Amino acid sequence: MATRKRKRPLSFYVLATLLGGYAIFLYAPMACVYVLSFQGPQGGMSFPMVGWSTHWFEVLFQGTGGQGVGDIPAAFRRSIRMAVIVAVLSMIISVAAGMAYRRKFPGANLVFYSAIASMVLPGIFVGFGIALTFNLLGWRVNWFTSGIGAQLTWTLPFGMLIMFIVLGRFNPAYEEAATDLGANARQRFWMVIVPIILPGIIAITMASLTSSYEEIARTQLNVGTGNTMPMEITGLLTAATSPVIFAVGTITTFVSFSLVIASLLVMTRLAKRRSSRTAQ
Repeated sequence: MATRKRKRPLSFYVLATLLGGYAIFLYAPMACVYVLSFQGPQGGMSFPMVGWSTHWFEVLFQGTGGQGVGDIPAAFRRSIRMAVIVAVLSMIISVAAGMAYRRKFPGANLVFYSAIASMVLPGIFVGFGIALTFNLLGWRVNWFTSGIGAQLTWTLPFGMLIMFIVLGRFNPAYEEAATDLGANARQRFWMVIVPIILPGIIAITMASLTSSYEEIARTQLNVGTGNTMPMEITGLLTAATSPVIFAVGTITTFVSFSLVIASLLVMTRLAKRRSSRTAQ
């Protein structure tokens, strides 16, 4: 006997319409940036399009100077270096903190709230405080010390919260079974805990990487003499006279979306592999 197809309520269509409108509001400006980045050599900063070409991407990769282009290659390299280091440090510290907080210890609440306090503080004040501290101590601010430290105040709280959630859902029975089979603490960590929480580790790494790459409020006073990519783009926005700024936006969002999609694919594959092993 065929079952009747259930009719969707009116609220479904209302919410779907709101979601569609939000998606258009969010992505339509980005689509305009992508299209305008392929303007011809005589094209301007707005529609209508004047030809189609990759001219502005070629200008972008030529280096400094000319046609409203700043030192984009150097800023990009500096931002990538910082983002990779911050992502690795955030991942390691978050995993270590998550493992430590599996057991209670004196002062745990103080340490926890101190670590996440920077989430609610204005970024410009956090960055100013770090720069002022370096100045009072007679230390020179640069991207490798104060710059990375400033960005960690933004990425670490989120990484720790993610790891606390992941480990909070961890079933200790797996660890107990490994102990019964003779595994020591190191073997339990690398062979049991890490494979299970690996999707969370990847999520923390990718979230820290993208957050560090786009962070500006905490970084601008602590990076030293060279700009990061967001700082360079902000400077270009004040005097942009060509679609090269759109080319920068297109490449940046493409890299960000690629990282997010790659992370989701890896985590999905890991989840399927774990499900198949559990079902056996």
